[in-house]
Amino acid sequence: MRLEDLRPAKGSVKKRKRVGRGRSSGTGKTSGRGHKGLKARSGGGARPGFEGGQMPLYRRLPKRGFLPYGGKTEYAVVNVKDLSDRFAPGSVVDPDKLVDAGLIKRADRGAVKVLGDGAVAHALTIKAHRVSESARQKLEAAGGSVELIAAAEGPKA
Repeated sequence: MRLEDLRPAKGSVKKRKRVGRGRSSGTGKTSGRGHKGLKARSGGGARPGFEGGQMPLYRRLPKRGFLPYGGKTEYAVVNVKDLSDRFAPGSVVDPDKLVDAGLIKRADRGAVKVLGDGAVAHALTIKAHRVSESARQKLEAAGGSVELIAAAEGPKA
């Protein structure tokens, strides 16, 4: 097979419809747009969301929620049971190590929160942006420590 032998599949390429080419063509005179009216005009057609005068859906639904300037920070969540399963006793756990362990995605390293679901088997040093009170208590009871990292300024989810 050669490059010049390539052809599109039979029936996949059609000629475009040529409108406004005389009455005998079948799409002459008004070119398939009918007589007068909004959609017959150049640039005509209702705006997106227009429902013919009926109250549109975006106005029928109630307004919900509030998002302050700067947006809301979405945290990647990790539970303490996952930490004690994946990391050796005495190891330092930071967002990059969590990515390497497959607990969070690389893009979520900027905001990590450790929650207290499960038990902690051994001492760990945790470096995260947020730590729940129950997680802190469990980690410190097992002989570990918690360090808070300042959140990096950047796009918020």
